[in-house]
Amino acid sequence: MNYKRLPSYLKKGIIDTEKTKLVRHILKENCLNTVCDSARCPNKSECYAKNTATFLIMGNNCTRNCRFCNITCAMPEPLNPEEPQKIADAVKKLNLNYVVITSVTRDDLQDGGANHFAAVISAIKNIDKNIKTEVLTPDFKGRKESIDIVINAHPDVFNHNIETVPSLYSKARPQADYQRSLNFLKYIKDNSNIKTKTGLMVGLGETKAEIINVFKDLVNIKCDIVTIGQYIAPSKQHIPVEKYYEPSEYDELALIAKEIGIKHTSFSPLTRSSYKAFDIFCEI
Repeated sequence: MNYKRLPSYLKKGIIDTEKTKLVRHILKENCLNTVCDSARCPNKSECYAKNTATFLIMGNNCTRNCRFCNITCAMPEPLNPEEPQKIADAVKKLNLNYVVITSVTRDDLQDGGANHFAAVISAIKNIDKNIKTEVLTPDFKGRKESIDIVINAHPDVFNHNIETVPSLYSKARPQADYQRSLNFLKYIKDNSNIKTKTGLMVGLGETKAEIINVFKDLVNIKCDIVTIGQYIAPSKQHIPVEKYYEPSEYDELALIAKEIGIKHTSFSPLTRSSYKAFDIFCEI
């Protein structure tokens, strides 16, 4: 198989400062996972340097096996009842005013982990009710009862990623369902005043027309925030990159998205779901 060379604009140097060391120390001290490490995010050093990280809850093993993701699909770990408070302690030590919480998919749990998300939000709010929280959750298999649990915990932003265009689901995320994810986001919007957010990767083989159709679907369900970034294969065992988008192509897609009716966008080669999440929230 012919693997494409990574363009220079997708390469980031390593940043190591006193702040990045502090973040790593606090995460290690509290035995916490971050998606920054588990998913090999290219923005990790930049975010750590700004005293921010995206907390990965409910263990480091996923019950699904998406072919684009670097997180392992080994046996899930038991939930740690101390994790919500440990995250709250880390938030306090890092002096964060905006916290992003995501998780592995836990299809083995009856509620999909919704109550654990709610417990984390509650623990953070108990420190300071003014701290803003953003959650990036799995689809909970579409169970409305689980979505309601997270809604009732009152996060400020509720994110669930579409990830890719419908035609690539069987290739990239066969255990997920495009329409189920759309319905998930629509249910949040129909049943709360919480801002909704979703993200896509490009470079998996999608067409421009398919991306535009996704934009239209997201406008129809009144999704507030959409992010797009370049898919980068974590290893040769993952789906290979079909195309590296030029920076100018993200600008073009952003213009199209705005014209179609998407209010808030963050499109760039290195954009990830939680990248500059606070900056985007402040624009709303």
